[in-house]
Amino acid sequence: MAGNYDDQNVFAKILRGELPCNRVHETEHSLAFSDIAPIAPHHVLVIPKGPYVCFDDFSSNASPEEIVDFVKAVGDVCRQLGVAPDSGGNGYRLLSNAGPDGVQVVPHLHIHIVAGRNLGPMLSRVLR
Repeated sequence: MAGNYDDQNVFAKILRGELPCNRVHETEHSLAFSDIAPIAPHHVLVIPKGPYVCFDDFSSNASPEEIVDFVKAVGDVCRQLGVAPDSGGNGYRLLSNAGPDGVQVVPHLHIHIVAGRNLGPMLSRVLR
């Protein structure tokens, strides 16, 4: 699916240094930064540095090193924010949207880490 990757998306521009971001955490294969429109006291995005559109693309095409790095980066950010239950935090929610039905806005894999308050039910009962 990397062939369908749009290298002009906002996250690709952030990775190339064309747009600024508030970096929270960075590794060889991953970057985490604050969301520009947070929906909770903690709202951080974690993205792979490679050209992956969504999670299924990433899991099929990324190297084992990229996959391990990305998964570890998500956990590291949760601990860094102090929201990981194993570290004494009150918890967090991970969100990743894919495709039109998932309402994916930016066509680059990204995980939202949302925390810092009770987030309520995952989806409204109105959705059927």
